[in-house]
Amino acid sequence: MVNANGTTGINFILLGLFNHTQIHLFLFAMVLMIFITSLMGNALMIILINVHPQLHMPMYFLLSQLSFMDMMLVSTILPKMAANYLMDTRSISPTGCGVQIFLLLTLGGSECFLLTAMSYDCYVAICHPLRYPILMSRKLCLLMTSGSWLLGGIDGLMQAGATLSFPYCHSQEINQFFCEAPSLVHLACAHTTIFEFLLIPLSLILASYSLILAAVLCMRSAGAGKKAFKTCSSHLAVVGLFYGTIMFIYMRPKSNGSEDHDKVVSVFYTIFTPVLNPLIYSVRNKEVKGALRRWLEK
Repeated sequence: MVNANGTTGINFILLGLFNHTQIHLFLFAMVLMIFITSLMGNALMIILINVHPQLHMPMYFLLSQLSFMDMMLVSTILPKMAANYLMDTRSISPTGCGVQIFLLLTLGGSECFLLTAMSYDCYVAICHPLRYPILMSRKLCLLMTSGSWLLGGIDGLMQAGATLSFPYCHSQEINQFFCEAPSLVHLACAHTTIFEFLLIPLSLILASYSLILAAVLCMRSAGAGKKAFKTCSSHLAVVGLFYGTIMFIYMRPKSNGSEDHDKVVSVFYTIFTPVLNPLIYSVRNKEVKGALRRWLEK
């Protein structure tokens, strides 16, 4: 971190999400419960996919990676937020802030590209079902997953480095409960346009679903079209939740909107979305529900 006057190493101040009133103490306890539920739900999803042979398919392997990313995402944010609240401290070092930004951008970028891979999986399953074992081979699935992590890591490294290299001419107070790149951009003196990478995976997802929609409209059977939409409804819900909130934060000009609104949206994509993803897939997917029922019966 570099200040406009050339000094370095001054800690940032996280203004946080809660104060120490009774209602905020209750909300803090609720967030901790959601954090634990998110960890347990995503861990259960990973265990089910690995234990049950009927879930050993590319779609579920990609889903297990999504669950792992969500576990890492909440673990990057919530423990530090809880420690600051319980210890009544708000400072975070530039190194700690940089690590948190890098991990968040890496996980966010990786999830963007993983959702793109999952949309391709839906496209192949609906538009080329007979060629699915070839077009979604285990090797390709591993390559797409590795590519998602690699591209996310590269993006995280580049954008975290760029964010922390800006000169900061405003207060060192970050109106957030964690170090988020757009919040630091609000403090920067320089011109900052760095988050358009979201358009690349989003455009690929939209292209996949355009082809899926065209294929469904060509189906003569209404039942077949309904089944096709049901196949990808869970993924569409997850894409909508993730991109709707993250684009609001990362692609809006920094002069627009309220920082308090940003904080609310950040709560949604960092706390609520990771706990909702396993619920969406378990409720909407017969194979996952069946595997969970058999696992509970044992």
